[in-house]
Amino acid sequence: MSGHSKWSTIKHKKGAADAKRGKVFTKLIKEITTSARIGGGDASGNARLRKAIDLAKAANMPADNVERAIKKGTGELEGVIYEEITYEGYGPGGVAVIVEVMTDNRNRTVSDVRHMFTKFAGGLGETGCASRMFDSVGLIVVDKSTTSEEQLMEVAVEVGAKDIREEDDRFEILTPVSAFDLVHKAVKDAGVKVLSAELTRIPQNTVPLEGKTAETMLKLFTQLEDHDDVQNVYANFDIPDDVLENFSS
Repeated sequence: MSGHSKWSTIKHKKGAADAKRGKVFTKLIKEITTSARIGGGDASGNARLRKAIDLAKAANMPADNVERAIKKGTGELEGVIYEEITYEGYGPGGVAVIVEVMTDNRNRTVSDVRHMFTKFAGGLGETGCASRMFDSVGLIVVDKSTTSEEQLMEVAVEVGAKDIREEDDRFEILTPVSAFDLVHKAVKDAGVKVLSAELTRIPQNTVPLEGKTAETMLKLFTQLEDHDDVQNVYANFDIPDDVLENFSS
């Protein structure tokens, strides 16, 4: 998880999410709308929608925006139907990259994604070329000041968490996908402050990068993340902390 975890930590510290709140809201609205379209507008019976709403609350999205997105998904309001697509490829240095998108125009999006890969010394690949190098897991990040590792072990491991890692001012709880909801609920019910909770992909192995290759990879990563149609980007790079710090600043 090295590259993804370190990069996520840097972004959190720099307040990148707040600086790009408009883009964050756009991505969340797409997820809420699509979740409601697929599983219905009742969050109590739609786990995916429930997660999306939790993320929207964490990002301080107004409740009216959430409600409109749900109604667009259920058809109560007119809205766009988004197609979910996953692209896979390689970045500079042979880094495996997965790009998850929601789009109302497949041709436009694949053209944009292909252009970004090519621009930064990478290329799109066949389906499965990158995903086989990642494991799908649940990731719950909690505020270290509101709990202890011992408490998390008691609360989270008992209901299925498989690992707890310490990162600066937080703990990261890894779960199997099947146990994610149970662990998330148990942690919240224990009064622990949850900073984020998501289903994600972590690399089985990482590719060390330095110098210009590292900088080029970070440019590709950030441009992909900034694209309006892109929901998530995963990559198995391992870049030194000082390079990440310098780039993010």
